[in-house]
Amino acid sequence: LGGGLGFTLALVLMASLRERLQLANVPTLVQGTALSLILAGLLSLAFMGFGGMGGGE
Repeated sequence: LGGGLGFTLALVLMASLRERLQLANVPTLVQGTALSLILAGLLSLAFMGFGGMGGGE
């Protein structure tokens, strides 16, 4: 259950960020796939912070 909710949250966050960045002034060098990979890396770093929660190892 937790894995499915986390996956859904990650998909919704990624979709909303990509929509907002379509309207932003982004350099042509990082538009498209490059920007998506950068966003995925930043999201993975953010979700790694939740790894220590819950009291387990």
